[in-house]
Amino acid sequence: MATKALAHGMGTFFKECEHPQAKWSKCPHEYTIRYRDAAGRQVEESGFATQDKAITRLSEIYKTKKESPRSQSKADRIQKYGVMQFGEYVAEWRSGQRALAASSLRHLDSLLEHHLFPAFRSRRMGTFDHKVVDAFIQAMERNGVGLASQASAFDKLKMILLDANRLGIFDQNPLDGVTPPQYDPARAVIPSVAQFKEIRAAGDDTFLLIADLMSGCGMRNGEAAAVNLNNIVADDVYRIAEQVNQTTKLYGPLKHRKAGEYRDVPLPARVRETIEWYADKHGAVDGYLLRNPLDISQPFPYYCLSNQWQRIKRAGAVDIPEGMVIYGFRHLFASLCLTNGLPITDVAEWMGHKSIDITFKVYRHLMPGSIGKAASILDLGLAA
Repeated sequence: MATKALAHGMGTFFKECEHPQAKWSKCPHEYTIRYRDAAGRQVEESGFATQDKAITRLSEIYKTKKESPRSQSKADRIQKYGVMQFGEYVAEWRSGQRALAASSLRHLDSLLEHHLFPAFRSRRMGTFDHKVVDAFIQAMERNGVGLASQASAFDKLKMILLDANRLGIFDQNPLDGVTPPQYDPARAVIPSVAQFKEIRAAGDDTFLLIADLMSGCGMRNGEAAAVNLNNIVADDVYRIAEQVNQTTKLYGPLKHRKAGEYRDVPLPARVRETIEWYADKHGAVDGYLLRNPLDISQPFPYYCLSNQWQRIKRAGAVDIPEGMVIYGFRHLFASLCLTNGLPITDVAEWMGHKSIDITFKVYRHLMPGSIGKAASILDLGLAA
């Protein structure tokens, strides 16, 4: 009995008669097909009047077999995750967020506990659609949740639902057509240079050092708390390589960066002199200038800076702009850089922003130039 094979994996067709293959087209006997099913078992089917019908059937089986593992896998995922409650799904999803720093995880947990879980903890994942997401945003608006918190909560919900969408849980992405909360951060409150000089001198030596590091190098609070003599890599360059994490109270990687990553920032002579002055006066432990006043084997605690800032504000002895926070020292760094024409791309890198969009959104008003100025420049250029 002769058989005729098709492409690899498609199977074969033949006739169970004594006629040679060359006579099959005129032979009255029916065709039989032979193939292996998805489980690998050999199967035969008969009753095909023509060769074309036999080949068509083999092609259908082959296509179904090729697609079935994917379809079955998707069906399994839908069966598993589609009926899973939001709280249970998030617990599994959160365990995979290993790249997040401790402070970012703390922020995530806060958003889950105060916004997402109260709204969705028991909801089945497969029931999310754009109406559910829209209703969540509207509920936050009715409850007076601030725009910044609305944007953060929506961002985390978006991450979770996109993860579920990649698993194929939804027929349609539940975020399609949803208008996210329109958060536009307020302008940063920045002290003038004269105000800064008064404020930096209103506290103790530690406060002065931190104020200079934040205003002169663009450091965050926790980065300034980890200042180390060994990180002065050149007379005018400081390498920010770690921070004191507010959650763990220990040294840890920088925000938005993995362990071992760093950023080099400008080191003004004024700031370098402050570092050297502080080291000469108070000494250092393994190069670290700031330590826990109750236990010098431990990093500098954030509350020491926060408490001192509150005392300075309550004293009212210096002119502090309305609404200014400690971060105003860091804002001053950005202000001095941008108003003097330094590229915003460099400023974003020095400040350690995850995206230049953040730098642009917060500090756009500080950048030199305006529409009126641009019109004048273009007018002169075109008239030349």
